[in-house]
Amino acid sequence: MTDLPLDQVRTLLAVADEGTFDAAAAVLHVTPSAVSQRVKALEQRSGSVLVTRAKPVRLTESGQVVVRFARRLAALEHEARAELGMTDEPVRVPIAVNADSLATWFLPALANVPDVCFELHREDQDHTTTLLRDGRVMAAVTSSSAPVQGCSVRLLGLLRYLPLASPAFAARWLTGSLREDLARAPVVVFDRRDDLQDAFVRSLGGRGASAARHFVPASEVFVEAVAAGLGWGMVPEVQAASRPGRFESLAPDRPVDVPLYWQQWRLDLPALSTVATAVADTAALALRSGA
Repeated sequence: MTDLPLDQVRTLLAVADEGTFDAAAAVLHVTPSAVSQRVKALEQRSGSVLVTRAKPVRLTESGQVVVRFARRLAALEHEARAELGMTDEPVRVPIAVNADSLATWFLPALANVPDVCFELHREDQDHTTTLLRDGRVMAAVTSSSAPVQGCSVRLLGLLRYLPLASPAFAARWLTGSLREDLARAPVVVFDRRDDLQDAFVRSLGGRGASAARHFVPASEVFVEAVAAGLGWGMVPEVQAASRPGRFESLAPDRPVDVPLYWQQWRLDLPALSTVATAVADTAALALRSGA
């Protein structure tokens, strides 16, 4: 890695962050041709294709390695410049976090961290580690306890979900066997990667939720869709509690607890350590204990 020219490495990082060569050129105040030449030179030096030329660009596995290096380098360089009094700009920390955490407990944790600018990437908790792996973020809230290579992991707690519906919806659709009713009743899901509802029906012995499903990819709007009677869904306990009288529990004795972990790069960076502590402290108050 020490043989990789730093201007070329920084250029690849800009391409990865901005998504296109043109956008990276604007950020770096150079021409798109210069960006292309630097990336090509870096590919020749590394002996690997680093990006797939698409819109947005996609990093190859080799590209992910270089971008992880570039992001670490940028963070350490900023720390050194700050200690030398050469900059008073806040450090930027990119984090991947799931939508339900964003809508409930996560943001107050960040409010407790001064002098840091956050770049938040919203992603399903089952997929946030992908962004860690490809170098787009330095830390992630994830449901995976298996550490990404080069990362540490700690349990934050359990986010409890409840199978809920509006009283009117329950009266219309849920009149017999819960497993059979949920196989035909309309369901609200976050997006096509949201497996919580299907997993709940499978836990009852069914094959999955109904094919009649509404896709609502926003946490607060998802909860409102369930409350409005579009379908049933798995709602975070804390969001249900803030709407008394609007939900009926489909199975009071069958909550679903999703473990959430904090994974971060093993990097001696004070700002990242401060963020990790703030997130863990807030999670300890907001989430159920995983002990």
